[in-house]
Amino acid sequence: MLRLIGSLSFIWLLMVISTAAQPLPPVLDADGQPLRSGVEYYVLPGVTDVGGGLTLVDRNGSCPLYVGQEPLAPMVSRGIPVFFTPRVGDTIIRESRDFTVAFSGASTCGQSTAWMVGEENPETRRRYVVTGMEPRPSSALWPACESAGVIDENGKRLLVLDGSAFPFIFRRA
Repeated sequence: MLRLIGSLSFIWLLMVISTAAQPLPPVLDADGQPLRSGVEYYVLPGVTDVGGGLTLVDRNGSCPLYVGQEPLAPMVSRGIPVFFTPRVGDTIIRESRDFTVAFSGASTCGQSTAWMVGEENPETRRRYVVTGMEPRPSSALWPACESAGVIDENGKRLLVLDGSAFPFIFRRA
């Protein structure tokens, strides 16, 4: 009996080790390909008739700029491409792994376009996604099982965390 328990314990330990050694699944783009570090992607709505891609938004008339969605117009804009950088030396963006996001190019404010967690909206209790400074471990947008969604504020659609999720897809730029 002890031999059987020892064998079962050894098999269980092997299963845990082999499961832990398997890489996490990659985040996929709209074509089913893994998102890659340094490659530019458009972040587009996964549903139609709600707006365009993600872009820099002037929320309150001054810098910093916020991450938001292009308005729904006759000619829907794809927004500004983004690129992802894993925190750990990987070239593929994986689910539940740390990475940063930044818009490609410069902003009109002359500041970083890296995404960070901003202040909390007092009404919705959701946190804005902002740009403006170099990411620091305490403010950088490292994924922590947070849902990204969109709220409408004074006719502007802003990206926020902590609440119902909004479906996005990634299309290679």
